[in-house]
Amino acid sequence: MPAAAPEAADFSALTGAAHAALAVSGGSDSMALMRLALDWAASHRPGLTLSVLTVDHRLRRESAMEARQVGQWAAALGLSHHVLDWTDEPKPETGLQASARAARYGLMTAWCREHGAEVLLTGHTLDDQAETVAMRLARTASPDSLAGIRPMGDWQGLPIGRPLLDLRRQPLRAYLESLGQPWIDDPSND
Repeated sequence: MPAAAPEAADFSALTGAAHAALAVSGGSDSMALMRLALDWAASHRPGLTLSVLTVDHRLRRESAMEARQVGQWAAALGLSHHVLDWTDEPKPETGLQASARAARYGLMTAWCREHGAEVLLTGHTLDDQAETVAMRLARTASPDSLAGIRPMGDWQGLPIGRPLLDLRRQPLRAYLESLGQPWIDDPSND
């Protein structure tokens, strides 16, 4: 029997939207986002269009295969899937993670504007929140370091919602396991 869906997911960012995009890398957090958003839409907003976006940064040999796998999982749920390729070459030698993040959000924002998605949802969790604060505190003693990730933000004017920000990663993984939903562990996240 599937575990109950985590209750603390906050999909209020979808209020009033006709079309939303989901940032899904294939990791457990984003796979939980995809499953929970689909369930939420079915019970709260049956007419809502959800599109799944996967950015292939082309930084690892396995990335194209992983993007295809996400597409198969999305298709099995009846969701459209779109792979966005970061084609900039050569990749930067310094600041790679920051450059990849900017490219990722830039590609997804452009796709949303082109296809009429009013909001982008990401799978950031409470674990990501803790990591973000810890990394910021390691760089500076400023009180601003404690700000962390906001539940709602924007990228170049596109609203970005983070409905899983109050949830821990492990219960999300237990939820996925109860559904028989696999995910991809990306070693670069370690």
